Amino acid sequence: MKTLVVERDGSLSIREVNKPRYGEYQALVRTIACGMCGTDVKLCHRTFKGFPESVYPIMLGHEGVGEVVEVGAKVTTFKVGDRVLLPFVDPDPENLPGLGSGWGAMSEYAVVCDPAAPDAPDCAFAQTVLDDDVDPVDAAMLVTFREVLSCIRYFGIRPEDSVVVIGCGPVGLTYIKFLSLCGVKNLIAADIIPEKLEQAKANGAAFVINSREEDLRSAVRARYPEGVDYVLDAAGFPSIVNQGMGLIKDRGAVLCYGVPEKEEITIDFSKADYNWRVIYQQMPRKREEGAAHAQVMEWIRSGALNIRDFISDYFDFADAVEAYDRLLNRKILKKGIIRF
Repeated sequence: MKTLVVERDGSLSIREVNKPRYGEYQALVRTIACGMCGTDVKLCHRTFKGFPESVYPIMLGHEGVGEVVEVGAKVTTFKVGDRVLLPFVDPDPENLPGLGSGWGAMSEYAVVCDPAAPDAPDCAFAQTVLDDDVDPVDAAMLVTFREVLSCIRYFGIRPEDSVVVIGCGPVGLTYIKFLSLCGVKNLIAADIIPEKLEQAKANGAAFVINSREEDLRSAVRARYPEGVDYVLDAAGFPSIVNQGMGLIKDRGAVLCYGVPEKEEITIDFSKADYNWRVIYQQMPRKREEGAAHAQVMEWIRSGALNIRDFISDYFDFADAVEAYDRLLNRKILKKGIIRF
């Protein structure tokens, strides 16, 4: 099979390698599509927590969708022809020598695990079989949808809370849309790109702030003099924690989604009240992600959520290196999806 690899120097290439092996409680999946993600960017920059230089080169991709083509002898959850979310390729020194794995879903084949298996890994509980009414290419977006909803639940955000979302890329827009669908009315979006702010408004933000043109703290405090309940970092920048310190009310929290490029931050809380929290959700738990699937599908089927509103670009796998060059240079406005 072919797979997209981040080389040790951070460059990208498509390599020919062996198909992944699978066990008696696993199934082999032929990839249909895979989403491009900010996690991939950090893996390309070689700044993602838990991925030292020694594990490179690595196979990239974690937002995959594929079709089951073979099943292990003891699999009961999957059958040939099922379309499934989140297939991965694990490191395998014998079959895939010299390759680490950044989940490896940007490959022509990958593997899912049966959640009914004894001691099934956590990922199995998010490797969900898709219904036939979901476009399997666009379904790559469901990975972000489910992660975001599971994070909203983990953070404990309530309809009556006030929230500033900083960063209106695909993840930030999803947070804004889902917070709105969850009943949050006091919802503020901040970004420096006018087009993204317009999209944020269309997805439920009560008001938007261009932080390049306005002082963010002054603009938020003008509307919420005591501060807001939450500031949500949807961009993955440690500097947002310090920005958030001047925006939250007493006992408010800065919520950080994703893994920052540096594994340490210095918090300047001089502009904060006396009591505050910083909460990181660096890796949503897969059981919680899988549990969010039903609500996401309910919103889609009711018409409250349109998958394609969050997708801006499609690329063929043969053009994956060029596609990632666009992503790394911030030329993809929303979600980019690679088709196989």
